[in-house]
Amino acid sequence: MILLNDRRTRSRRLGVVAAAGGLLAALLTAAPAGATPDPGDAPPASKKVSESARAEVREAIENGEIPGQDEIVHSGNIQHLAHVPKDVLRGTNSDLAFQGRYAFAGNYDGFRIFDISNPKAPKTVSQVLCPGSQNDISVSGDLLFLSTDSSRSDSSCTSTTQPATEKSSWEGMKVFDISDKRDPRYVAAVETACGSHTHTLVPERRNVYVYVSSYAPNAAYPDCRPPHDGISVIKVPRNAPEKAKVVGFPVLFPGEGPDGGGNPGGPTNPGVSKTTGCHDITVLPSKDLAAGACMGDGILFSVKDPERPKVIDRVQDNVNFAFWHSATFNQRADKVVFTDELGGGGAATCNAEIGPNRGADGIYDIVGKGDKRKLVFRSYFKIPRHQADTENCVAHNGSLIPVKGKDLMVQGWYQGGVSVWDFTDSAEPKEIAYFDRGPLTTDTIKSGGSWSAYYYNGYIYSNEYARGFDVLKIDDRRTDPARSVHLRELNVQTQPDYFD
Repeated sequence: MILLNDRRTRSRRLGVVAAAGGLLAALLTAAPAGATPDPGDAPPASKKVSESARAEVREAIENGEIPGQDEIVHSGNIQHLAHVPKDVLRGTNSDLAFQGRYAFAGNYDGFRIFDISNPKAPKTVSQVLCPGSQNDISVSGDLLFLSTDSSRSDSSCTSTTQPATEKSSWEGMKVFDISDKRDPRYVAAVETACGSHTHTLVPERRNVYVYVSSYAPNAAYPDCRPPHDGISVIKVPRNAPEKAKVVGFPVLFPGEGPDGGGNPGGPTNPGVSKTTGCHDITVLPSKDLAAGACMGDGILFSVKDPERPKVIDRVQDNVNFAFWHSATFNQRADKVVFTDELGGGGAATCNAEIGPNRGADGIYDIVGKGDKRKLVFRSYFKIPRHQADTENCVAHNGSLIPVKGKDLMVQGWYQGGVSVWDFTDSAEPKEIAYFDRGPLTTDTIKSGGSWSAYYYNGYIYSNEYARGFDVLKIDDRRTDPARSVHLRELNVQTQPDYFD
């Protein structure tokens, strides 16, 4: 592979001079971004770093070890086709969904619809102001789904923040009619316990089931009290979305005690999040299978009956995983990639001090059949380029690149940029391409970077936390076959069967 800028592949000393014990302890106990039912709608405040760390970042830039502030670097097999800055919606950019020639981009202030028929020049079709972090987004037919995980005064798009301790506060799922992309209509709202940090669609012909992931209950919150050891299931009739309602709360972690049977976290397992719900779920409808990233646990479960999911296996990693964040199946459904959001997405964890096994992907093989299937750990993957101590960087949202016989994935790493990697050999994953920008700042940790990087119909789309919307193209013999695969719709957490 020819690299446009090979300085990014050198080993670096960034982060080594930091106070290892104190920083690592702080990271392992840090709450994930938006981990409480009322995180507010503003992005995390900038955090100061030591003078020695600032000096180290400046020196690394001067020596060409990392790109300069906002400078773009990438491997030779990646092209940067387009960048669309933020516009009306000034909040944090979040997740992406796709349908036909449209991309739907979540933002803490609402959502934006792009026409991507010309990937080199995306055009804004509409922007909907509807604040409510983190506005995780999905689409199915004429319906768009939006998660609200901050306590609001009511369910409207003109609501204001309100403490979660007040019974009248609202958080949950919003549903829009997008039959007219230029003028989406808000048609339904469903309140859910502890809100909706993320959600996952399980679509059927007449109904769409929505799995709502939320967590961090508190006895002081009237609508979010422990134990909170499961997920809310919403049933949305396609022809009457206004009748959407919660039809169940399946318990995924049964057990004794105030928090159910999930990972107890510290002090039993120091540095590991206590499981009080799930952060994200990915379903593979063609296999009636789902994988849940649930704070201190990773689970595999059956969704054959979408209203009554059944856990098949459960794993923990109490050494290297601080917060199980998201999951991705390979196409054959014999592997799952779980991500660890060490530091909650607001910390600098892609450095020599933290190392290659924390804040990384964990690759698990699925062995056995039916209800006897097991998750078996094989390896970790982390981007090989150390980032500055002023760059928030950790494993985050990504998707498969559909190539038969290969397991390829593109993934956002916040200010670690976008990485394309191969986990066909689950014991020896390797990066094959990257795109990255230099730090937002050189004197504080100011959150930014790729929240989500997904492959859709021949291109990579990235929703950049702080800067805007990016379109990339990869030209590589290993990924080229994916260009022949065209989807009518893509919600990455509802994985399609690309080849059937």
